[in-house]
Amino acid sequence: MKGKRGRLSQAMIFLILFGVVSLFSDMTHEGASSIRGAYLSLMGASAGVIGFVSGLGELIGYSMRYVFGRLTDRTRGYWPMTILGYLLDVLAVPALALVGEHGWMWACGLLVVQRMGKAIKKPAKDTIMSFAASQEGVGRSFGMQELLDQIGAFLGPVLLSAVLLLRRQGELFQNYAFCFGVLAVPGGLTILLLLFTRHKFPNPQQFEPEPKEYVPFRMKGSFRLYIAGISLFAFGFLDYALILMHVTRAYQGLVDQDVLPLLYAAAMLVDAVAALVFGRLYDKIGVKALAISTVLSSGFAVFIFAFRSAPALLVGVALWGVGMGAQESILKAAVTSMVPKNSRATGYGIFECSFGIFWFLGSWLMGVLYDASLPAMVAVSMAAQLAAVALYLLSARRAREE
Repeated sequence: MKGKRGRLSQAMIFLILFGVVSLFSDMTHEGASSIRGAYLSLMGASAGVIGFVSGLGELIGYSMRYVFGRLTDRTRGYWPMTILGYLLDVLAVPALALVGEHGWMWACGLLVVQRMGKAIKKPAKDTIMSFAASQEGVGRSFGMQELLDQIGAFLGPVLLSAVLLLRRQGELFQNYAFCFGVLAVPGGLTILLLLFTRHKFPNPQQFEPEPKEYVPFRMKGSFRLYIAGISLFAFGFLDYALILMHVTRAYQGLVDQDVLPLLYAAAMLVDAVAALVFGRLYDKIGVKALAISTVLSSGFAVFIFAFRSAPALLVGVALWGVGMGAQESILKAAVTSMVPKNSRATGYGIFECSFGIFWFLGSWLMGVLYDASLPAMVAVSMAAQLAAVALYLLSARRAREE
């Protein structure tokens, strides 16, 4: 929000700085995500293993957020938790360059470490972001942050695509390993800018006024329905590693292996736009905005897995990006609106814990169904997401009655 002289408020400057931190962070780990599935496959991991590891990483990355959210609320150590989490998050990625050609187990371990870093940082990071966001419009603020996130998520795969094109004459596994080493650069920039932001804004909780009285956290009916809805969404929303593995197997001859990172970059670009659009929509109509985005994105699996054509693949990946963008912006905004300041990290931890458990179960099941029956996998994915829409709408109705 601008002041009388057109200057940005301190809260907005903080949001922008943290958004740029997220840009470099996403450039690091989303760049890695663009080749992660193919990298594991080259090392001999099966579809079931990839689905299990992806789900396990999300399970740890989300379920432990409840623990670290409670710890953050208890200690008010917002910055220490954020910095520690970022260190683990961005350093585990370039370490993937050091695993051997048959070291898929080591690679899986590093991916789990990376998700643990996210578990440590996310409740604290989202909470201090919410303090500033409460002054600037929560949907708009988290949408803007996700926009910057996804610019990084777009640039990371583009960078790796350029590296692969320059090294296309080399052995594929070694080229992928080199790509993970390159990601040490944006990883280092993430930490430097994070420390600068910490120096400039040591007490971001001051952006949001303290409540007049202590309000203990309790699970209202609307919040329970919301948790149930996002859990079903997580269950049915496929991890990109499984999508990428399918593309490498089913689209041979239609999609060049060297441009696979660009496909993920396109999804991240759609994600960025969707986050901004649906974040602003949330400020106007609330949780209904999430219902709209989920309906739009629910058919992505049909286009990706039921057809074998480049146009259908592009449509499917774009719809997947819509779902990711709305999820990242609106889910955070909704918690800010539903949970009081003094227990918000716990609120973030609860919803993300549930999200992660169901993401893990869904990813595991989808990996198994992929090997058994693609039509069954697509049907389960769509059914879970559409069931989530009904719960979102019930949550919005209950919130008006509370």
